[in-house]
Amino acid sequence: MPEPAAPAPTHPVPPVPEGLRQWQAEAFTKYFQLRRRDFLAVATPGAGKTRFALSVAKTLFDLRIVDRLYVVAPTDHLKRQWADNAAAAGLPIDPNFKNSDGAHGRGYVGVAVTYAQVAMKPMLHRAKTEAGKTLVILDEIHHGGDALSWGDGIREAFTPAVCRLSLTGTPFRSDTAPIPFVEYEADHEGIRRSRADYTYGYGHALKDGVVRPVMFMAYSGSMRWKTSAGEEMSAGLADLVTKDVTAQAWRTALNPEGEWIPAVLAAADKRLEEVRRAVPDAGGLVIATDHVTARAYAGILKRITGESATIVLSDDKKASKAIEDFSAGSSRWMVAVRMVSEGVDVPRLSVGVYATSTSTPLFFAQAVGRYVRMRRRGETASIFLPSVPVLMALANEMEAERDHALDRPTEPTDPDFIPEEELMDEANREEKASDSLTRASFEALDSQASFDKVLFDGAEFGLGGDVGSAEEMDFLGIPGLLDAEQVNELLRKRQHEQIRRQSSRQPQDAGADAEFEESVDHRRIKELRGQLSKSVSAWAARSGMAHGVIHSELRRLTGGPAVAQASASQLEARIARLQDWFVGRGKPGA
Repeated sequence: MPEPAAPAPTHPVPPVPEGLRQWQAEAFTKYFQLRRRDFLAVATPGAGKTRFALSVAKTLFDLRIVDRLYVVAPTDHLKRQWADNAAAAGLPIDPNFKNSDGAHGRGYVGVAVTYAQVAMKPMLHRAKTEAGKTLVILDEIHHGGDALSWGDGIREAFTPAVCRLSLTGTPFRSDTAPIPFVEYEADHEGIRRSRADYTYGYGHALKDGVVRPVMFMAYSGSMRWKTSAGEEMSAGLADLVTKDVTAQAWRTALNPEGEWIPAVLAAADKRLEEVRRAVPDAGGLVIATDHVTARAYAGILKRITGESATIVLSDDKKASKAIEDFSAGSSRWMVAVRMVSEGVDVPRLSVGVYATSTSTPLFFAQAVGRYVRMRRRGETASIFLPSVPVLMALANEMEAERDHALDRPTEPTDPDFIPEEELMDEANREEKASDSLTRASFEALDSQASFDKVLFDGAEFGLGGDVGSAEEMDFLGIPGLLDAEQVNELLRKRQHEQIRRQSSRQPQDAGADAEFEESVDHRRIKELRGQLSKSVSAWAARSGMAHGVIHSELRRLTGGPAVAQASASQLEARIARLQDWFVGRGKPGA
């Protein structure tokens, strides 16, 4: 049975507070127009969900609709961050409240707590909720499904609340556990999906200049390792091999004793140096898999830069203070395991290294969200990551907006249909359970890094190159202050320059015509066909057009034969036309 709606207030929609961004103002107005007990706002990281939520809260207090505020956040650091922002908005809340305290201190209008804290004593928090007209802000509400105890806890504690405002900035969970206070409705296929009352995605925020454009700097390379059975194996990070082999190659790349991770960290620091020419306090963040590698990466950065990196570990009681000090300072690098994966506000982060083997869409979106917060127009973000297929797919789908589905789709054409997901989960559990047995026998023997490509706005740029090559520096040296359209223009320009350089280095047959010269350069043709195929797939995902229709339209607009018979220049023209579509210049059918 759905909960009855809260009694509708009799007052008109209040005026929008000054200083809100357009999306915040729209969401604010919609909140008071709907007059529901539950409101779900989905907004991309860095867009300003906290400002929106506290504007709603302050207005509810001013109108005397509520007189108590509860903020529920995933971590201790985030609840303190909320308390600071709430105090600035004139709503002092206690982030140090403990379950054993019973009541919050005088001078506060409420408390900031964690989901785990509520789950431990839900009846205590229910009593506090019932003691006043309570507004509950549930930050990153997808955590309400992290465990049955968390979901059950917040449902038990906050069902009596007068108003509940739920926020999230990342794709919802891939499991089918319903999230408390989120409304689900069936789509045309009968699959129940979460329904947001207001959505503000990354693509929209990028066009509005609210968030930074993100360039993904992908690095491949050759890896060699010895398996637990004693067998020596080798593979490239970008090779199309089995999931097991990819995982082992990925693990080898991230080993701090190899050459891949030091090379990528050095490249990331070069990029950071370029950004700091225009943004002097720009900082970098390395997201590591575990505490051991985090410390090792910090040591490598010290050798590269001569400056100690800030290390943030989840079991360190001083972790929040370390993040705050780094955020307020101007030092170059911070290395963390999970403390900054979600919600933590460090606006000066501009360069990142994704040096973890975690590859869920949720964690990836949370990680990328640490770099997109914009302080002034023109700031860009650059994220370095391994060229493994799963990360390449996530980077290309950064703008995809997904709802939480309660029912498993049954058609393989549905993007949420992953028939092997349960088997993979089981395999992952087994791998973690046996990790202590296999870690000693798995041996990373050798890793070499090479520059692969840049991914931006669903398109790919670059023809690869050695670490330290001119091809790599073309992209590491991109200026640190550019808007999204300027980034796209410059990436295209650098790519064309690389194609010309590559062509000039190749031997030419003076007696052959230009069309024949292009057709016999099979390596270049293969590269361009692959790039065109990936770009067509990305546009199909964005537009809903069939792949064949896109290819036909490109052929109509640029001329030439089918892809299998097209020359290099014809393929380049089609790639360039696709890139125009991605940035809004021209459109199919025009």
